[in-house]
Amino acid sequence: MPMKKLSALALALLAFNSAAMAGDETAAAPVPTPAAATAAEAAPSLPLDDLRTFVDVFERIRASYVEPVDDRTMFENAIRGMLTALDPHSAYLNENDYDDLKAATTGEFGGIGVEIGMDDGMLRVISPIDDTPAAKAGVQAGDYILKLEGKLVKGLSLNQAVDLMRGPIGQPLHMTLQRKGRDPWDVSIVRNRIEVTSVKVRELEPGFAAIRISQFQTRTGRDLVKELIKLKNNTASPLKGLVLDLRNNPGGVLPAAIDVADAFLDKALVVYTKGRTEESIQRYEAQDGQVIPGIPLVVLVNGGSASASEIVAGALQDQHRALIAGTTTFGKGSVQTVLPISDKKGIKLTTARYYTPSGRSIQAEGIRPDVVLEPAKHTLIPSNDNFKEADLVGHLANPNGAAVDKPSPAATPTSEAAAPAAEPAAAKPVSGKKSRKAKPGPASAPTPAPAPAAAPAVDSEEVVDGVGDAKPTDKATPKPLAESDFVMYGALNLLKGALFWQPSAAATVPAAAVPASAPVNAKP
Repeated sequence: MPMKKLSALALALLAFNSAAMAGDETAAAPVPTPAAATAAEAAPSLPLDDLRTFVDVFERIRASYVEPVDDRTMFENAIRGMLTALDPHSAYLNENDYDDLKAATTGEFGGIGVEIGMDDGMLRVISPIDDTPAAKAGVQAGDYILKLEGKLVKGLSLNQAVDLMRGPIGQPLHMTLQRKGRDPWDVSIVRNRIEVTSVKVRELEPGFAAIRISQFQTRTGRDLVKELIKLKNNTASPLKGLVLDLRNNPGGVLPAAIDVADAFLDKALVVYTKGRTEESIQRYEAQDGQVIPGIPLVVLVNGGSASASEIVAGALQDQHRALIAGTTTFGKGSVQTVLPISDKKGIKLTTARYYTPSGRSIQAEGIRPDVVLEPAKHTLIPSNDNFKEADLVGHLANPNGAAVDKPSPAATPTSEAAAPAAEPAAAKPVSGKKSRKAKPGPASAPTPAPAPAAAPAVDSEEVVDGVGDAKPTDKATPKPLAESDFVMYGALNLLKGALFWQPSAAATVPAAAVPASAPVNAKP
């Protein structure tokens, strides 16, 4: 009996191999051509000895494994093993994996529309999204989710809770909520299509903004252009400089990376790919015009910036459009193609390597920043400024009329030329945690100046019916930017330095001293 099964399975695999070798050429050209015959002769055939070994192992597992295993599971495991053994990024996608991948790349899924996070083991609502089922049902920020579909949430991981919250569009989600000053109550909310934006904007200081891209989805380029146009048209606070924050961005779809780079480049090469097939050799170029021409740009990256993030950073670095700051990126220089097997399954296969415009591959090396900015804790050292020139008796008045003539009662110089106060001792450098996968390097950030006016604290990575490990951010007590995000603070100072050296931005210098900048066509 085993021999009959072995023969049948071997014949089936051989037949499959013959059909696979014929491929589309058979359908396109029923009559064999000399070129097709040559290609068929050159195509390698399946090794029969290895095929027999595979079938023999298959039969032994089915007959002798401690527990019964169905044939479908064994075949899926074999397929999965073939792909995962190739490289870390090729994979077999079953129905759940396929759905998760589509949701991640499109930013759409069936859910109720809440940003959630874990708070001491409890699932807490960070914020309901406007015009979603959760907002319409009265869910509020700060509500705790006690049960999902009758199951206690405490003790579940955030990912497990998310799996329970997501589901088919039109299917209700039964929850038990609790709010301060109110007894727990049950609510049923019908899931709908939820769209998550991967682009968020915040003001660092008047005239300086940061755009955070958390992942490259199909609509990321469109959303970025919308936000850039808003910043450009803001006459109340004209844009002087921009930070593009790609830290901990794991990548996404290649077209989105092209669109993002295209917003900042003008008719320039973004990236090109090369693989074994002609289809894998592609060049991607930016179209004519920039959205915000002439605006200084700093791109923040770290060891968690991978794939599409590195494509954008490499293009802007090679085309001299932006200053790359942070730490060395992840170093994923390959392209994966999703090949559907059926409507519900597929494979993710590495099909090409990508190269930056200068021809470099960053595979296993990453993008090295122009300026190294390591995460650090910022501590202000009190300055010894209690005795200055204005405190001296009989000091000369400032001709601008800005100096205040107020001698200090503590100042009692005994000679005509009083010695200046002793400068404070040099502060010891403050060390910070190094970004993961970042190579050590000299600190290139400018010496921290006194912290600017308080800026909103960096939002934690919140989850929209999605995946992540989030904690609610206390927005009532914002910290100065230098304390909440020292790397962003360093990027802001880099922007100010770039603005100083950019003639077209020096509005306070007389027009005669500033050369006119060449006009650039802006994208709509």
